[in-house]
Amino acid sequence: MTIGQSTLTRSLGQFVADLSPNRLPEEAARVARMGFIDTIGTMIAGRHEDSVRIITDTLAPGDGPSSLTFGSRHAPAPEAAWINGIAAHALDYDDVALRGHPSTVLVPAILAEAEHLGSSGADMIVAYVAGYETWAELFRRDTGLLHQKGWHPTGLYGAVGAAAACAKLRKLDAEKSAIAIALGASQSAGLMSNFGTMTKPFHAGKAAHAGIMAARLAEAGFTANTDALEHPQGFLHAISPTGTEDRASESKAGVEWAILTQGLGIKKYPTCYCTHRAIDCMLDLVNTSPIKADDVEKITVNISDYFSTVLRNHEPDTGLAAKFSIEFCMASGIIAQRVGLRELTDDFVQRPDIQALMRKVEIVTKSVYDPELPGAATHDQVTVTMANGRTIAGEPVARATGHPARPLTDQQLYDKFADCLDAGNSPIPADVLFKRLSTLQSISARDLTTRV
Repeated sequence: MTIGQSTLTRSLGQFVADLSPNRLPEEAARVARMGFIDTIGTMIAGRHEDSVRIITDTLAPGDGPSSLTFGSRHAPAPEAAWINGIAAHALDYDDVALRGHPSTVLVPAILAEAEHLGSSGADMIVAYVAGYETWAELFRRDTGLLHQKGWHPTGLYGAVGAAAACAKLRKLDAEKSAIAIALGASQSAGLMSNFGTMTKPFHAGKAAHAGIMAARLAEAGFTANTDALEHPQGFLHAISPTGTEDRASESKAGVEWAILTQGLGIKKYPTCYCTHRAIDCMLDLVNTSPIKADDVEKITVNISDYFSTVLRNHEPDTGLAAKFSIEFCMASGIIAQRVGLRELTDDFVQRPDIQALMRKVEIVTKSVYDPELPGAATHDQVTVTMANGRTIAGEPVARATGHPARPLTDQQLYDKFADCLDAGNSPIPADVLFKRLSTLQSISARDLTTRV
């Protein structure tokens, strides 16, 4: 089916409508399954966070077909996606790619709507790839760093990607898929100034909710302009930090698979991804050269100026704020010799020894970026200067553990998943749910969330 004059928005609508399971490379399906595994793990881990409780109490959703964080409560799909998206991103432990957190938007939207529709796992995987590739098409059209403009890419790209995913799940034709994408674009939002608060995960949840609403409205006949992405007053130009966005070239969605080249970075630590290379460096350093906090004179962290801007919290006093503090991550690395869920608590962050060591961290920034990692320096490095004058330098780290170039092992992925389910007191055993997700293509959405 053709939908008239080719524009980016229309081309993406055509791509979404035409995508089918037999068109997907097997590796694309594998990456999608990994996105479901990791996001559902972090969703369950975050299910008892205050942000999830507050949004649930405030929305007060009625009963519906879609499960809330794999528990006993159910809600209509739009509200379930909103709540589950906040839960998945609440701990900042979910995967990363394409300058943001694609799965923490796509998975809650797809899961909630798939439960409503009774969709198959195979349909969910196709919907994920549709959303991912749509997100990637927007990502590749602007080399500017959205964070430096104050935008949170997850909230901006996420609403469009989720709209594409839900349009695929609802099997919309090309015209209505394009309208859903345009509706998603008009719901994009998210400010960096709210990092380190409950509003950051709110961006993810609201984008998931927007995706469901965009597809439902488009199906019902709601209108939008099918050049909303590329119009001179459209999405791409509106969010561009420099005004140099590519609005004219042909879409590569379905021609070049971004999910194969970009993949997913699975987080090893429940902190902002901008901290991960430095954490790797610090933990490698303390494993080879044990360091006592009292003996430290100074900790020097070499990161990009972009990373430094994102890591805005220099004196955090809560676990949530500490996720965006390189000072905290370095102090935790030395004192606890780890940076995990049990360290990201208010009590641990407020410990006098942690607070004292944070004050000894110095940030040195670089403005030469890795061409394959937008905003990242070619490597990050940590150097510790001891009170006796001795200097201990960690090995430079160019790719964080969990990056597609340094992937977690299958066992590490399962261990993280099991830890997350334990932290969230999951009503479904980790081994049972992990097995279901590993064979997602063979079961239905409703079977996936069935309690044992």
